[in-house]
Amino acid sequence: MPIAFVLINAELGAETDLLNQLKNMESVKYVYVLYGAYDLVVKVEAPDNEMLKRTISNNIRQLKNVRSTLTMTVIE
Repeated sequence: MPIAFVLINAELGAETDLLNQLKNMESVKYVYVLYGAYDLVVKVEAPDNEMLKRTISNNIRQLKNVRSTLTMTVIE
C-alpha cells in the first residue's frame, strides 16, 4: 500500500481548522500539529499510487489555508 508523509505550512492561526479537515479525509491516517519549520504532518495511505497522488494534489494541497507542502513518499 503506497504511503506518504506530507509536511504542511499553514496560514497563521489555521492549524486547528486544517487538522479537523484533514482528519475527515479517507486516505489520511494520522495528522499531527507541529512546532518548527512546518505546522502539520500528515500520513496518507492509499490503495494505489494514483489515488495517493490525487489525495495529495487534489485534496490536501487545495485546502484553503495550506500555504505550502513537502511530500515524502515511502519506498519499501
